[in-house]
Amino acid sequence: MDNPFATLLLFLFAVVVASSVTHVRSDSSDHRYKEGDSVPLYANKVGPFQNPSETYRYFDLPFCVPDHVKEKKEALGEVLNGDRLVSAPYKLNFRDEKTSSLVCKKTLSKEEVAKFRSAIDKDYYFQMYYDDLPIWGFIGKVDKEGKTDPSEYKYFLYKHIQFDVLYNKDRVIEVSVRMDPNSLLDLTEDKEVETEFFYTVKWKETDTPFEKRMEKYSLSSSLPHHLEIHWFSIINSCVTVLLLTGFLATILMRVLKNDFVKYAQDEEAADDQEETGWKYIHGDVFRYPKYKSLFAAALGSGSQLFTLTVFIFILALVGVFYPYNRGALFTALVVIYALTSGIAGYTATSFYCQLEGNNWVRNLLLTGCLFCGPLFLTFCFLNTVAIVYSATAALPFGTIVVIVLIWTLVTSPLLVLGGIAGKNSKAEFQAPCRTTKYPREIPQLPWYRSSLPQMAMAGFLPFSAIYIELYYIFASVWGHRIYTIYSILFIVFIILLIVTAFITVALTYFQLAAEDHEWWWRSFLCGGSTGLFIYAYCLYYYYARSDMSGFMQTSFFFGYMACICYGFFLMLGTVGFRASLFFVRHIYRSIKCE
Repeated sequence: MDNPFATLLLFLFAVVVASSVTHVRSDSSDHRYKEGDSVPLYANKVGPFQNPSETYRYFDLPFCVPDHVKEKKEALGEVLNGDRLVSAPYKLNFRDEKTSSLVCKKTLSKEEVAKFRSAIDKDYYFQMYYDDLPIWGFIGKVDKEGKTDPSEYKYFLYKHIQFDVLYNKDRVIEVSVRMDPNSLLDLTEDKEVETEFFYTVKWKETDTPFEKRMEKYSLSSSLPHHLEIHWFSIINSCVTVLLLTGFLATILMRVLKNDFVKYAQDEEAADDQEETGWKYIHGDVFRYPKYKSLFAAALGSGSQLFTLTVFIFILALVGVFYPYNRGALFTALVVIYALTSGIAGYTATSFYCQLEGNNWVRNLLLTGCLFCGPLFLTFCFLNTVAIVYSATAALPFGTIVVIVLIWTLVTSPLLVLGGIAGKNSKAEFQAPCRTTKYPREIPQLPWYRSSLPQMAMAGFLPFSAIYIELYYIFASVWGHRIYTIYSILFIVFIILLIVTAFITVALTYFQLAAEDHEWWWRSFLCGGSTGLFIYAYCLYYYYARSDMSGFMQTSFFFGYMACICYGFFLMLGTVGFRASLFFVRHIYRSIKCE
């Protein structure tokens, strides 16, 4: 996109990348303490371990509450991530060891006992942050040993928590918690209980440098302990797919070569010889598609999402999304999506004007709403569900105002500026053949050449290229594991684009060879059909590979995955159409069309 508007967008993105990298580097220079210094410890949230979206504030359960509860100010991405940090009731001063220190004496009412017992039954965990390092632990356990009837189960709350902290000179390197199995509070019966809560702090020196303190979380991620296995499985999958793609490409090139030879011979023969195949429809192949405003809007939104994905990969590969850089990904998604909205406006309006569209303002509005509209409606529903559940996934009013302001003051103006730039670009649609006045009738085709079977064929091969990696991504997004090997993911993404482009081109050729000239929408739908396969995988993952349950978690999983898969549909549909358009222009330039 050779225009000043694109240059401005790239400059803005460079500023975002630079500030993000600076933020990462500046974090590494802090966190120095002297003996006895107060080190920040924040309690974050609690929730069922199997339902990652269903989290609640730490003090929604009747834990010991400190005298002065202070809420930590959160960045936009951290709030979107569901983090609600508050000061914890424990004091973990630097290198200050404690043994069975009393947190508080507490009398639990019947209602509080029932609340704790329900949380223990649902396998609740808690999360804290100590010096920006995450800590997890379970709040209790259920004794089912030798008991078959659930009414006989015993429920125990952990009363004693031990913090084990590793330090290197004046910095905290690692922290973990252990719950004392010998210090339990029986909450099986509905009765008032008096108890005391304790904690212990143990400090130990280590040689691990501060720069490597996050490596522990990378090792405990969803990746196999032997990274070679992961690489081998990905390479094996990719090689298989690329070999198949190469095999099909070779066949297609041979068929095309024969077509060119045949048509060249036909030109030298009698002029009244009847033409067949894809040359026969040269007067219709560049006829503009139906619903061209919607088509241009889909291309604009897909181009924006493709640009967003590439920029996110750039940030990931330069190390911005290191483990537990809380909210960095969400912040980047919001900011970069806002900054790239001009690309959607420029692409959609420019292409719409090339298709001789008249109402470019309506096209621009459609472009702005095509992806944001379904996302906004999904968010409204899911945020209402989270509010009903009193979960931390419910965004505060102030955060919603910030997002609305970003959309109003950044996204919309850039979209309009992009649309104006696209309208003024004066680009013409490059068609190597003249379009006839009246369209030819499309011959009767077998059922497997209709849209749905073609989409199924087009989506299967790209999906098979990313299938293995999808499990690791889902275990990270919808679980408690961490994804860190972005280089593998980037390679898989490149292969996904290549395979999507090729399979769409191949199916477009077969469609044109069957004298079906309505390839515009078909190429977009075939390219984007991988998104439908990913959503089908969501059903498999939810019911076969995860233990998620409950209305809130189910609605969050399928609601947000629907938006993500819809985004993939638009992005890959754009890739498929662009590849097909390049291919169709190339083959019709290579022959003589009267």
